[in-house]
Amino acid sequence: MIKYRLKCNNCDKLFDSWFSSSSEFEKLKSKNILDCHFCNSKDIKKTLMAPNILNLKQKKENEFKNKKNLKIQKKILEFQNFIRDNFENVGDDFAYKARSLHYNSKTNTKGIYGNATKKQISELKDEGIETQIFPWIENKKN
Repeated sequence: MIKYRLKCNNCDKLFDSWFSSSSEFEKLKSKNILDCHFCNSKDIKKTLMAPNILNLKQKKENEFKNKKNLKIQKKILEFQNFIRDNFENVGDDFAYKARSLHYNSKTNTKGIYGNATKKQISELKDEGIETQIFPWIENKKN
């Protein structure tokens, strides 16, 4: 398969199209089958395209980035498991529960985690209630 960037001579728009081979493009062009995706003109030509070649250096950089991302993801999942095991999930009631814990010092309970909007977090901070934002990712290993 080969991808060409094509240009319509009628509307001057560019678009990409895939062909099984360069000769297939020529065959379709000669039979006047190709048309512009925008204006349906048959006056189409190929434009210059640079081949998409992944060199060895880029490949190693990509592998390094993938390994680094997997390491970070693994660490986040470890923290998530720690949080699940040691804190109470209060879901969308986080702001309400955080205020309840803060203002009712008699309550001795374990920490909480849940969901809050940026506005709610800002309001909690203004009230002197400490919160932390932690990235939460779904573990896709089922």
